[in-house]
Amino acid sequence: MKFKTCILPIFTLTCTLTFTGCSSSQTEEKKQQNNAVQKEPVQVIHPISDQPFYPLSLPGELKPYEEVVIYPKVKGFVKKIFADRGSKVKKGQLLAILEAPEISQHYLSAKSDENKFHEDYLYSYQAYQRLKQAASRNGAVAAIELDKARSKFRSDSAAYAAVKATTGASAQLQQYLKITAPFDGIVIHKNVSAGALVGDNTQTPLFSIAQTNRLRLTVAIPEKHAQSVGKNTKVSFTVSDHPGQSFQSVLSRKSDFLQQGTRAITAEFDILNDKNIWSGGEYAQVNLILKRPYATLWVPAGSIVQAQSGTFIVKVVSNMIKRVSITTGIRKGELQEIFGAVEENDQIVLKGTEELTDGAKIMLR
Repeated sequence: MKFKTCILPIFTLTCTLTFTGCSSSQTEEKKQQNNAVQKEPVQVIHPISDQPFYPLSLPGELKPYEEVVIYPKVKGFVKKIFADRGSKVKKGQLLAILEAPEISQHYLSAKSDENKFHEDYLYSYQAYQRLKQAASRNGAVAAIELDKARSKFRSDSAAYAAVKATTGASAQLQQYLKITAPFDGIVIHKNVSAGALVGDNTQTPLFSIAQTNRLRLTVAIPEKHAQSVGKNTKVSFTVSDHPGQSFQSVLSRKSDFLQQGTRAITAEFDILNDKNIWSGGEYAQVNLILKRPYATLWVPAGSIVQAQSGTFIVKVVSNMIKRVSITTGIRKGELQEIFGAVEENDQIVLKGTEELTDGAKIMLR
């Protein structure tokens, strides 16, 4: 028992001294490595500030300038159809007529009430005017009688106005039985036939109409290029059904809001199609010429180090190495756009490597 008790403190002390010595040795070794001068001198450069034009190729889609799905406003039966799939229509052109007897009967009833209240209104008006004229002679008409005539005239006038409004609403329902085209375009879907019940609980649209004499070329611009799209941005595009041909346009509008799903903004380019060159709905390959709204920094691609710990460049500060984390933008030839804590007058190692560690001294060429 006494032997074992004596050995334990000694063993513990020995281990403690051993580990302390190792730790001290490792710290000293690391310190010496950091203070060591890089044997091979390195070449440094300064980042370039530039604002160049650069090309970008993206997929796009030619969409109708306007497109609408037409539903009936009232419930009824399709009496007659005047357009079919592929029909070219003009704004206001009659597409179909619905039949709803109850709406017609309601209109006739309202019109009859309007005529009756109109007659009552005219009689009250004439009676009031006569009494008013007679009252101009003293004592000819009692004041109370004139007040009664005025009240009757105003009451009949209000009743006539109310029933006239009801007739107008009923007449408007009559107009809803006529389905017309909202703009010049082409019928791309016709979903019902004569005799079909439409409206109210039926969710089937009558027609789908698209405006194809003018198209929208829509392009999703990724987030990293969103600020490079300006009001004068030009594009050229090609479509597969016109091989070997290229077409041009200029930016018409953009959303200026990043869609959460795609992390992109939508840019639109208006395309005149009065000669029906395109059918609408085609996919296009779009070539843009973009430019940043401000100058950015560029370095040779070889200066950037891609490591498991991240992307960085090696900066030299007072002959010592300092790694600076960056993000990359676009590439143009041998130059790469970078973003991070880098300034134009910084010294950047021309050929960065992972062997260049933070704090190590370095010799410059």
